Amino acid sequence: MPVNTIMGLFAKSPIKPLQKHVAVVDECCSQLVEFFETCHQGDWDKAEKIRAHISELEKEADVLKREIRLKLPSGLFMPVDRTDMLDLITQQDKLANLAKDISGRVIGRRLNIPNTIHDNFITYVKRCIDSANLAHKVVKEFDELLETGFKGREVNLVADMIHQLDLIEDDTDLLQIQLRQQLMAIENDYSPIDVMFLYKILEWVGEIADQAQRVGTRLELMLSRS
Repeated sequence: MPVNTIMGLFAKSPIKPLQKHVAVVDECCSQLVEFFETCHQGDWDKAEKIRAHISELEKEADVLKREIRLKLPSGLFMPVDRTDMLDLITQQDKLANLAKDISGRVIGRRLNIPNTIHDNFITYVKRCIDSANLAHKVVKEFDELLETGFKGREVNLVADMIHQLDLIEDDTDLLQIQLRQQLMAIENDYSPIDVMFLYKILEWVGEIADQAQRVGTRLELMLSRS
């Protein structure tokens, strides 16, 4: 992104670049549902195109992250610490990295989710993506928080969304346990290496919810300091 565009965003609001970044990150993660559905259908050419799109979005997020780090004024007057802002952008960016890594590993091995657990797996993926979507919504509320001076109804709204992130993370933990048990019941029908990768995919997808919760934790800390 051109420097003048970034500076223009900062001139309007110091939060705008952060919001633009999290929107790209959210879109990146959201591609995983269609990606896994396409893999299950055996359409590896289309799956590769989705993986390439995920990679492009991850690169876009990286560019935004670097520009924000370089251009965020050190003397910015706002009720949010600059270090907290930089840490938040790092936590957000890790979500896009996860999406890229997951899709790359699946494509690299052409790994398919077994039919017997596929539907439950897609439910699990969608619930993990819910957390990325919600993290996006929380960051979108930052403008309102600044306008209200981190007080009133807006703070309660954001606090509630952060709490919802914790609940989603709990849900995904339970779903992952169930999927591990279902996979264990059929693992003898597959090659040991494929089974190993399947367990890792369950773990990596679950990390999306964990990472979104870390975004929420960082936001919560920022609110407590304001």
